[in-house]
Amino acid sequence: MGVDNMKNLFIISGPSGAGEDSIINGLSELLPIERAITTTTRDMRPGESEGNPYYFLSLEAFREKIALGLFAEYAEQYNGNLYGVTKQELIRIIQSGKIGIWKIDYKGVEAAKKMFPEIIAILVSAPLEILEQRIRKRDNPSETFIRERMEYSQEWLKHTDIYDYTIENEQGKLEEAIKKTYDIVKKHSAF
Repeated sequence: MGVDNMKNLFIISGPSGAGEDSIINGLSELLPIERAITTTTRDMRPGESEGNPYYFLSLEAFREKIALGLFAEYAEQYNGNLYGVTKQELIRIIQSGKIGIWKIDYKGVEAAKKMFPEIIAILVSAPLEILEQRIRKRDNPSETFIRERMEYSQEWLKHTDIYDYTIENEQGKLEEAIKKTYDIVKKHSAF
């Protein structure tokens, strides 16, 4: 995977509640988007299927792929499950002829930037109190879950220097955040 192939591949990343999925969904109405599908060892949930929203692997199969060097990046998450994107998956989205969106956490961005220094990484963020409000609105989370997510978000925000751009997704300003992201993608892509 050479530099030319990476021209239309972008990382969009942000802590829980930042709204990166909302921004990606908004972008997909303006540009032809192909999302990188992450592989995980976590169990499939009701309503999910292979490739939607993840590729699901056993821990043993995941570790085998690591040993064979088949992942572009992978990490163990706070929940103990492994998540990663295979090199084959990156090739798939690059060959799609669309704008590739690779959604990963800051540890993944660090690994991706070592492998592909030219890739553009966009951090989607919001003030911590807004992140907490958004997390609280989802799925009736426990206080423990909220505390873990907020600690992880605070850790995440110590690593903003690894990103090329930061988009503040403030409350009620989603369209503005989508437009800023769109402008960055247009500036750096062949579209």
